[in-house]
Amino acid sequence: MRRILIVGCGAMGGIFAAHLQQLADVTVLDVNAAHVEAIRANGLRVEGPQPRTVRLRAAMSADEVAGESFDAVIFLTKSGQTAAAWSALRPVLRGTPLLVTLQNGMGNSETLQDGSDFPVARGVTLDAGRFLGPGQVEHLIRGNTTWIGPMRGTVEDCAWLARLLGDAGMPSQAIEDPMDAVWSKFVFNAVMNPVGALLLGVNRARYDVPQVRDLIDDLARECTDVVAALGGRLAFDPMQLVKQTRAGERPITRHAGSMALDIARGAATEIDELTGYVVREGDRLGVDVTACRTVYRLVKGLELARAVQLREQAGNARP
Repeated sequence: MRRILIVGCGAMGGIFAAHLQQLADVTVLDVNAAHVEAIRANGLRVEGPQPRTVRLRAAMSADEVAGESFDAVIFLTKSGQTAAAWSALRPVLRGTPLLVTLQNGMGNSETLQDGSDFPVARGVTLDAGRFLGPGQVEHLIRGNTTWIGPMRGTVEDCAWLARLLGDAGMPSQAIEDPMDAVWSKFVFNAVMNPVGALLLGVNRARYDVPQVRDLIDDLARECTDVVAALGGRLAFDPMQLVKQTRAGERPITRHAGSMALDIARGAATEIDELTGYVVREGDRLGVDVTACRTVYRLVKGLELARAVQLREQAGNARP
């Protein structure tokens, strides 16, 4: 039986862990003490069309898995936490596990290639979920293909994991070059995630307000221009889901992206690794990123505003 360590057991980490646990020996590593304690006590509850509770081994620090060997280590933390997580794990792991990033944003695979010669894979998933509370996640969007491919190593290094995910109910495909799919998902996230956050998580506002639709189109154009300037290609139209929703071919869901959920609970967002990356690279390459810069600045302000708001609410709640 394959042994898999999942780093970050939030929404997507929990969803992947719950599926893989059916066919593999899965350990989850998360720094949220209340979440880990709830999983240890009661298992991980996954809400959605097929609700279930899954028993998992849960750890709070790299020391708890020191000296162990895993076939794969899958990183599903926020992008800003990758370096710290890998720095803690790198000296204590045995063997040569496949390191996999399925995270949003840029820079994660480069971080995982630092300081070891382990095979490194990068991929994207179009499923979505949300963290409900300690020991609970919800699988909101399901059934989409996950693509995984090598950044260091060969496609054969990733093929077994793609097959395992497929057998566990998450359609997956191992591909020679994952970057075309990565770029497509990146553009979607860099556009739709910050807009969802700025609109307070109300997804309908992303579709029913003409001015917001125009902003989304401007952001998408700038993001694709930057990707093209970087020499990247798109495996699929990043905005296809948006176009289908606008055309009435898909319903408007209640999911407005992970960044809106992060803002609501005062957690760090991935704005620097998403839209911020577009702004930095656009400036470096001389590509116009006016809309992206404005949205990036607004989300940075929103992060602080929400943090202040939550602190004031906590202070007012004290007796």
